[in-house]
Amino acid sequence: MRISGAVVTVNSQIEDTRADGSAIRTVRHEGGLRLKGKRTEPTLAKPLITIITSTYNAAEHLPTALKSIREQTYDNVELIVVDGGSRDGTLDILRENEDVIDYWISEPDKGIYDAWNKGLRLAQGEWICFLGADDRLMPDAIESMVTCTLTSQRSLEFVSGRVKLFRDGKAGRTIGRPWNWPEFRRYMCVAHTGAMHRSSYFKHYGEFDTLYRISGDYEILLRAGSNLRAGFVDKVLTHAVLGGVSNREKAVFRENLRAKLSNGTCNRFWGAAFMVWAQFKWSVRRLLGK
Repeated sequence: MRISGAVVTVNSQIEDTRADGSAIRTVRHEGGLRLKGKRTEPTLAKPLITIITSTYNAAEHLPTALKSIREQTYDNVELIVVDGGSRDGTLDILRENEDVIDYWISEPDKGIYDAWNKGLRLAQGEWICFLGADDRLMPDAIESMVTCTLTSQRSLEFVSGRVKLFRDGKAGRTIGRPWNWPEFRRYMCVAHTGAMHRSSYFKHYGEFDTLYRISGDYEILLRAGSNLRAGFVDKVLTHAVLGGVSNREKAVFRENLRAKLSNGTCNRFWGAAFMVWAQFKWSVRRLLGK
C-alpha cells in the first residue's frame, strides 16, 4: 500500500508565547512520506481518503491501528498522525512505520479536537476519516464506505457504519445506527470513529470547537441540522476500545446538552429533562452490566 524507503524525520524549534508575552520554545518532530517528496494522489476512479489519527502516549495500541490501515482493501489512502508530544515510545513507532504514514507531527496540543483540526489543515483527501489510536478498521471498512458514496443517488457528506466496543480485551455491545434527524437531535445515534466526512463539509461548517473535550464530533454534525446528507453501511466497520476520554458518560451528557443548545436543536428545559432521563438509563444499564 505504500512505497518503503529511508526514514526522514525532522526536528525543529517552534516558538509560542505565554500570557505575559515571554517566549515558550518547544521541539516539533515530524516525518513521513511527504518529507521525501512522495504524495498520495486522487484518481478518477478512486477518490483519495485521508485518515487522521491523534495520539498521545499511545505506544500500547497504535501498532494495531496502523496494521489495520495497512490491511485496507481500498488502496488510495493517505494517513496523517498528529501526536501531542508523547514520551512513551509513540514517536519510535511512527518512525518505524513511515512507509505507511504520509505525514506525522508531534508537538504539544490542546486536546483531541485541536489535533484533529491540525490534521484537517494537512489533509488532501476528498473524504476525511478519524480513527482513534486504540481503534482498528476492518479490512474492507474504507472500501465499503467509498462504495456507499459512489452508489448513492445523492451527494453524501457523511458516511458511518457500526462499531464493536471492547473493554479490557472483551467484546461488548455494538453501536451505530443510520442517521436520522429526529433521533440525532436528541443524542449521538451514529458511530463517529472510523466514519467518513466529505472535506467540503468542514469548509462550509468550520473546524471542530476546541472548547469541547468529548462531544465535539457530535456538535460539528449538529451544525448541518436536518440538512445533513448521510449514508450508512450496515455492518461493523471498526473495533473501538473503551476507556478513553469519550468514556466519561456523565460529562458526555453535559457536553451533548451544550452542543444542542448552541445549535438551537432544543430548549434548555427539555434538554435538561432529556439529560436526566439519559443519565438514569445509563445508570440502569451499568447496574445490569450492559
